[in-house]
Amino acid sequence: MTQDEYISYDGSGLAQLIRAKEVKASELLDLALERVSVLNPEVNAVVRIMEEDARTAAEECHAAGVFSGVPFLAKDLGSHFAGHPTSAGSRLAANIVAKQDTELVRRLRATGVSIFGKTNLPEFGLTPYTEPELWGPCRNPWDLARTPGGSSGGSGAAVAAGFAPMAGAGDGGGSIRIPGSCCGLFGLKPTRGRTPTGPFRGQVWRGATVEHILSRSVRDSAIMLDATHGADPGAPYEITMPEHPFAEEVGRAPGQLRIAWTTKPTLGSEVHPDCIIAVEEAVELLEDLGHELIEAEPQIDGKGFARAFMLMVASEVGTDIHDAETVLGRRAKRSELEPATQALSLLSQSLSAREFGSALRLLEREARSVGAFFETHDMLLTPTIATPPARIGELAPTPTEQLHLRILGLIGSGRLVKMIGLLDEVARHAFDFTPWTPVFNVTGQPAMSVPLHWNQDGLPIGLHFVGHFGAEATLFRLAEQLERAQPWFDRLPEIAKNLLRT
Repeated sequence: MTQDEYISYDGSGLAQLIRAKEVKASELLDLALERVSVLNPEVNAVVRIMEEDARTAAEECHAAGVFSGVPFLAKDLGSHFAGHPTSAGSRLAANIVAKQDTELVRRLRATGVSIFGKTNLPEFGLTPYTEPELWGPCRNPWDLARTPGGSSGGSGAAVAAGFAPMAGAGDGGGSIRIPGSCCGLFGLKPTRGRTPTGPFRGQVWRGATVEHILSRSVRDSAIMLDATHGADPGAPYEITMPEHPFAEEVGRAPGQLRIAWTTKPTLGSEVHPDCIIAVEEAVELLEDLGHELIEAEPQIDGKGFARAFMLMVASEVGTDIHDAETVLGRRAKRSELEPATQALSLLSQSLSAREFGSALRLLEREARSVGAFFETHDMLLTPTIATPPARIGELAPTPTEQLHLRILGLIGSGRLVKMIGLLDEVARHAFDFTPWTPVFNVTGQPAMSVPLHWNQDGLPIGLHFVGHFGAEATLFRLAEQLERAQPWFDRLPEIAKNLLRT
């Protein structure tokens, strides 16, 4: 198999070739590793190679797994692989080795994938861009001067560059959908509780975070969700099992859907004209496909939501750092945390129980309001993010802001962080880029970014669809209908297509 042939298949197609004995799993792994060796120095998507594990999986490849022998990359956060560090993109956690697999990893292994490496991410998955001090910035294969998004930016960049047909991702505020948009990929965030969080965690980010994959095809996402979904022992909640396998929903007619649409930012302030055009063209396409489109959007307190969400995140980050300190048996050094992360940790130490409880209650109230909106709509359509992929460094704190954050870290006062309004500034800056996605982490609804649009600069712009709680089947049906109507699979960045000619 040549490199051009390798990137012409999705994961399901490669698995079929292996089952037919037309290609060996070891050969696919060699191709994947070759791509990484040639392109990763520029893209910086893969931060750890796990070749020995992958070789073992490839040698033991059998037909039982739905993706047996297919190369796969894992995000270096959340999913723990026994015997390997889980860095979480932080110098503090960089060398903490997992003692056992998480349940989701166990299910991933059962599919037969050859997990050959881990992908880049921002520290503790905190930002919608991937520029950690530990690993350095990850770059978008569509334009190396731009971000692949975050926090699953390394996974998005790796799939867009053709390292693997799919990669693991987690979504706590848009971290599957944002890289999906930036990298021209399909990214579905499942319903809260659809994929397992055990055996160490129950609710991650108070239930906001769900793990799944980024892929180039809709069917890969559906087949993988069939293989990994379902509650595990001790899960805090269990949602209704699907009526049919998700893979069977791909290709089923979605029927006429009543789809609300908007380009008004829920949490941010402005939307780039290219993103507005993408939605308007999607509305026309959906109407041509027979759906009913209504311009409407849920009404929520955007400013209050953003602040409450950041309070929740700050408390979780503070706890993540405390947990890492417990494992290490010592306090974190200032040099081991990025300034913004340290400021959030300080803030978490100054929060009262009442402030934290009030923030969670505000999020719950807003989720109820969104739920009422979906009583009269099957789906909501927005841009996935508010701009085309941002330039590297554009979304990060400025040098002056970095200095202020470092000074706050030296002073070590969470109360001062609160007094100067840092939280509100961080929330505003973050949600200007992602004004829609975090809302549906709080509601727990499934949502997807679909790569339907590229702007005049050749940059991908995703379309964001949100469904009813537990209704991934409807999203998969619509996604496949859109995939047939406006195919995207063969759209690849030049860096991916010209591997051996660079």
